[in-house]
Amino acid sequence: MINKEIEINGKTLKISTGQVAKQAAGSVMVSYGETTIIAAVNAAKEMRENIDFFPLQVEYRERHYAGGKIPGGFFKREARPSEREILTSRLTDRPIRPLFPKSFKYETQVIITVLTTDGENPSDVLAGVAASAALMVSNIPWKGPIATVRLAKVDEDFVVNPTKLQMEESSMELVVSGNKDTIVMVEGEADLIAEDVFVNALKFAHEDIKKIIALQEDVVKEVNPQKRDIPDDAANDDLTAAIDKSISNKIDDIIQLADKSERESATSQLHQDTLESLEEKFPENEKEVKKIIDDKFKTAFRNKVLDTGVRSDGRSTTDIRDITIDPSFLPRTHGSVLFTRGETQALVVTTLGSKRDEQIIDSMDEDYKKNYYLHYNFPPYCVGEVGRVGFTSRREVGHGNLAERSLKPVMPAYDDFPYTIRIVSEIMESNGSSSMASVCGGSIALMDSGCPLKEHVAGIAMGLILDGDRHAVLSDILGAEDHLGDMDFKVAGTKDGISAIQLDLKIEGISFELLEEALEQARVGRLHILDKMNQALSEPSEISDYAPKIVSFSINPEKIGGLIGPGGKTIKKIIADTECDVNVDDDGLVTISGVDKVRLDEAAEIVKAVTLDPEVGMEFDGVVTRLMTFGAFVEIVPGKEGLVHISEMDWKRTDKVEDVCKSGDKMRVKLIKVDDQGRLDLSRKALMEKPEGYVEPPPRNRDGGRGGRGGRFGGGGRRDNRSSNRKKRF
Repeated sequence: MINKEIEINGKTLKISTGQVAKQAAGSVMVSYGETTIIAAVNAAKEMRENIDFFPLQVEYRERHYAGGKIPGGFFKREARPSEREILTSRLTDRPIRPLFPKSFKYETQVIITVLTTDGENPSDVLAGVAASAALMVSNIPWKGPIATVRLAKVDEDFVVNPTKLQMEESSMELVVSGNKDTIVMVEGEADLIAEDVFVNALKFAHEDIKKIIALQEDVVKEVNPQKRDIPDDAANDDLTAAIDKSISNKIDDIIQLADKSERESATSQLHQDTLESLEEKFPENEKEVKKIIDDKFKTAFRNKVLDTGVRSDGRSTTDIRDITIDPSFLPRTHGSVLFTRGETQALVVTTLGSKRDEQIIDSMDEDYKKNYYLHYNFPPYCVGEVGRVGFTSRREVGHGNLAERSLKPVMPAYDDFPYTIRIVSEIMESNGSSSMASVCGGSIALMDSGCPLKEHVAGIAMGLILDGDRHAVLSDILGAEDHLGDMDFKVAGTKDGISAIQLDLKIEGISFELLEEALEQARVGRLHILDKMNQALSEPSEISDYAPKIVSFSINPEKIGGLIGPGGKTIKKIIADTECDVNVDDDGLVTISGVDKVRLDEAAEIVKAVTLDPEVGMEFDGVVTRLMTFGAFVEIVPGKEGLVHISEMDWKRTDKVEDVCKSGDKMRVKLIKVDDQGRLDLSRKALMEKPEGYVEPPPRNRDGGRGGRGGRFGGGGRRDNRSSNRKKRF
């Protein structure tokens, strides 16, 4: 067994191998604090033929036992991966995928499992370290190592791998992966930081990344793994020459076509024509022919941009495609917009809900609720294809999460806008970054719903073509530029700074100078898009008539039990009587929602009355609940009643309570006394005009009078009954 460790931010990071999962091609255990994960990797024995992608599967899984918990739900076991697990799998996959040899088409699997969690040190960033270390000690060829860290900014200081408490105080959260020389992947959010602060943050993170890489190299030296041979990827020179002769300069003509569908149709026809012309001389070489042609397309496309600075759709490297924005696109939704940028189009809808619409998250670390979330849907028709429609894909989860984080810094506080907010982005067309279109559309749709955003957020996707000393940074990239280029760099923010970022590279890394250039070009493009958005809708609209009306206020937490009532009786009655939803949190925050504003106000008044400490002199509109010989009990608010003694019914003498009221009657009363036990004495006559010449009648015989509380009940009253019940119980 091999153990190596270093200190990062005052805590020990340890990598171990040789004890657990020894039948895997490579396995390591990585711990930080008391959080521990295991990563195991394997590659198939036989290579998959005739595929144009690398069959890599990265699976990160959390176990509830790691946090000392049992999963919720009926089956009591972990089921399909959670959103957090999917996002962590993507964070691990993206930096390691480009480092496999291009010709290595063996199905490869990386499985990462969380074994323990201390609740303070997140396991997700350890996944990148563990995957890298496991690949390095395995027999699988791979151009690593890489390392992953999380970066926070607490006050003015950067903190690597912060604790949960430090993250709560941070104005920035970045997950950064890198190699010895530079950064290879970034994803995160911030409270609108400037571009230079972002670059400085990456440089700071890279110092600890290099330390973790050195730690992995120490482990590898002791293991001394023997790597598998890399398959030969030698080109078929005869086939390449034949293809060159067949296609002539057709590729140069095709990449000039600006329309995506026209360009794809021409490309498909070129493939077909070439295959037919070579069928006799090179039979059964369809996959290889298509690969050679695609490589030629990539080379021609890249050279055109580097040589001329003009892209396939005629734009310069800094131009943004035409933008059209149609707010209030759908009639009955709470907020909507059709956002179109070139051939990328998103229909984004905002729905406002109540407290009960919050999303419940059950994780191994903690259970919590979200009152804001964004969902992203990418149907096959948006790219003109027929595809599988089923569960939400990893891509949809990842793009939705990025758009959600982009908008989070400008969302209003719950106290200012007490709604649960759901945004859904339906991608209608895609040729370029639909996630960034979702950011722009989400910002407009929120404004259209009446949500008081602090300001608009826009997103832009940047690309890169790098060839030796030559490079071109591309603003607002097309789908082809993403596919054929070297970088997909998404930047979202306001005019004041960056709110979210995602960097993926298809090469082994780029310099910080190139990152700075791309960020500045993205800032200029973002300001252009923000100007278009503000022209379309610069202020929040009125809240839709179809949206629920919501009020929230705080009550004394000690009054929560009284508001809920025995078995929920009181709060259920308020909900039934007013047709409004009423929710109360443990801290005393009450949220009431309903469609009818009048009923909403009624429910709010009842809740306030129920939780109010009654004071002498207050008046109430009550309901008679039961009659006694000595008076009537009146419920002044749900769950709280008092006694109107027969002598307080009217200024004139009342012989029978039934002569004045019956059960179920409404009665306006005034509180005239609260005794030491909190019981309420009410009066009806105190709110009636005293008759002229009124003479106080002689006192009644009250069997002990009012001096003793028991006299109030005329010998058969509440106290005697309580005593009797007490004797029965004991």
